[in-house]
Amino acid sequence: LYEDAQYHNCVFVGTDEQGTPRHAHKRSTNSQGKSFKANVEGSRPQYSFHHMGQDGILYAFEAPVDMLSFLTLYPDGWQEHSYVALCGTGGQAIHWMLEQNPCLHDVVLCLDHDEPGQAAARRLQEELQGAGYHSGILLPARKDWNDDLVQGQTMAGPAMAMGQSM
Repeated sequence: LYEDAQYHNCVFVGTDEQGTPRHAHKRSTNSQGKSFKANVEGSRPQYSFHHMGQDGILYAFEAPVDMLSFLTLYPDGWQEHSYVALCGTGGQAIHWMLEQNPCLHDVVLCLDHDEPGQAAARRLQEELQGAGYHSGILLPARKDWNDDLVQGQTMAGPAMAMGQSM
């Protein structure tokens, strides 16, 4: 995670198997006005911002800020799990993570609680289940996990309900 010098945007960097940066996603830090977010030109989507854990669970989010918000809300044992920010709703980064870690067998889709996010979650869930993975959908209480964090929304803890919406 870096700050760009010119506009003070957050820059979330994703790396390849050797740790070489291959993806960058910028998001503005302003709290007023219209926010800015975009993938840097030339970024390869499969290498999006991620953390590789040791257990069999992969959590997938639409944006890096949602991933970090979720980890702030639910920090207990976070290092054990794997996480990836899709920087959109495509599945390239999920598939790359699954290829890199054969121990991953459960995918929790934590996309936005809006129609585009849930349409993508259903599409990705069908894809994953067709490929032999267990998958579930975990919804934030509000539009996304950052909104839950900002509004102080917490649950007892995220539950795993594979193969169905959570």
